[in-house]
Amino acid sequence: MNLTTAEKIRILLKRKNMSITVLAEKIGTTRQNLTNKLSRDNFTEKDLKEIAAALDCIYKSSFITNDTNEIF
Repeated sequence: MNLTTAEKIRILLKRKNMSITVLAEKIGTTRQNLTNKLSRDNFTEKDLKEIAAALDCIYKSSFITNDTNEIF
């Protein structure tokens, strides 16, 4: 089962016992703006890095070529 990014964030919020409001404050946005991003599952890489830092996590994104398995 593949989870959306928003679902992963919501799971982390529960595990960290943190509300959307607190996360929004930590990343310098409003609860409404973060809620909208979660409902649309629409995040920039900058957003994800900030969210990861606020949740005491590491965000990692990469491309892996099919032919040579190079990681970018």
